[in-house]
Amino acid sequence: MLNFIKTFARDEAGAVTVDWVVLTAAVVGLGVAIMGQVATGTKSMAGAISTELSTTTIMGAGDGGTY
Repeated sequence: MLNFIKTFARDEAGAVTVDWVVLTAAVVGLGVAIMGQVATGTKSMAGAISTELSTTTIMGAGDGGTY
């Protein structure tokens, strides 16, 4: 039994898998964080564009205005 525990403690076969799982989780977390920031900025910009378009007056030829 003691020999099994020593062998198990020295075995590094699963270490690479753990490294990849941790690296993948970090990349996914970073992607989610970036997506949240981009979504917030997009909503803000869409609101500003909507406000600008709703307050803009377009004058036609019959209104005496210029284009």
